[in-house]
Amino acid sequence: MPPPTLTITPLATLMPPSTTRAWSSTPHPTLPLLATASSDRTVRIYSLASYTLHSTVAGGHKRSVRACAWKPGAESGGGESVLATGSFDASAGIWRRAVRRGNNSGGGGEDEEEGDEELDAGDEDDDEWRYSVVLDGHESEIKGIAWSAGGTYLATCSRDKSVWVWEELPGEEDNFETVAVLQEHEGDVKCVVWHPEEELLASASYDDTVRLFREDLDDWTCVSILEGHEATVWCVDFEGSEGASLRSERNEELSEQQRSWLKLRKAAGPRLVSCSDDMTIRVWRRVPKEGQNFTPGKDRMPNIIRSNSVQEDWIEEARLPRRHDRAIYTVQWSKKTGRLVSTGSDGKIVVYEERWKDGHSPSTNGMADVENGGHNMEVDGPNKHPVPDIIEWLVVAEFEGAHDVHEVNHVCWSKRWDSKKRSVDEEIIISTGDDGEVKAWSIG
Repeated sequence: MPPPTLTITPLATLMPPSTTRAWSSTPHPTLPLLATASSDRTVRIYSLASYTLHSTVAGGHKRSVRACAWKPGAESGGGESVLATGSFDASAGIWRRAVRRGNNSGGGGEDEEEGDEELDAGDEDDDEWRYSVVLDGHESEIKGIAWSAGGTYLATCSRDKSVWVWEELPGEEDNFETVAVLQEHEGDVKCVVWHPEEELLASASYDDTVRLFREDLDDWTCVSILEGHEATVWCVDFEGSEGASLRSERNEELSEQQRSWLKLRKAAGPRLVSCSDDMTIRVWRRVPKEGQNFTPGKDRMPNIIRSNSVQEDWIEEARLPRRHDRAIYTVQWSKKTGRLVSTGSDGKIVVYEERWKDGHSPSTNGMADVENGGHNMEVDGPNKHPVPDIIEWLVVAEFEGAHDVHEVNHVCWSKRWDSKKRSVDEEIIISTGDDGEVKAWSIG
């Protein structure tokens, strides 16, 4: 395994930190804001331009806020940010706040983008976070919460082994309907995430599986079970719509085998990554159905002949190099670069990158040497779904003790918004720890 080629560097600790455990942080999709769920029953909203506290979401939950999610596209519809929160009190909350932008006299010129303006926290009541809806139904702690790509659906998951899907009724603000209660898991459900282009929902569980759900004839059903992990699956995340990791290669420089592989990837659509208590990170790929025409689009499913079964076949495409020596709590896919970042109980932050293998040759004889860095495999039996040995995942950066002796509960990618950014599209890493701190890291 070659040594890491990039360096993770501390950039800032967001101030002030929480005095209690911080669970997870979620960047706003279009504004320089970061929402951090905390065990003090609040969500801290930090400015990513100044790395300081912008506002606080408080007063709605009776126990720890475990997760939160920004509704995509909410600002364009009504000039307000919408945040969903999931709590250990078994309820989910919907919070709203008007977006006010002050004029920035910094004169950034053409390099400034919308959202670079100074955000005005405001002093009037209308500028405070408004707790508009409480969603009840779970029997135990909510562990994860996620909006679908188009903002149509909200999913929650819980220690009660269930996944709930909620829909905000069109034209009726603050009116949510329960459209599905999914009880296929046999243990605590740790995480939910939506496909970036389809109404396809993935969940990770204490029962060691990942399950995929979608609507079929007005009824939500489990369409695939991803098995292979040997312990709790803590987190799942979908790849971005563009499949960024290998897209920078010019087509004329690719071999026929590489072009065929990219064609297969495009037909399969975005992949899924999972991480587990078994200290492995696995990449899963959908096997395209015969006659399927994959057409990207928000909240759309592939054009499949409806008489076909809605069941989907997902295979384990790769296992990443093993660098964690304790449970891996989070893995997230960069939608911009295609890199993966992971963290967990050992306090490490690790960044991985997918590359074409030098001197590649086809391989259809089963699993590569995973423990020593081989990553391509077939998992459904001899030669059923061969994975050519032409790509590999490499560790490109690693940082130990990110939060000193404390566990790191969450890590994510974010656009860099502060004045010292090296480019308008630079990405940073955000980590959230048991010490209550949220830290920003640059990579380069």
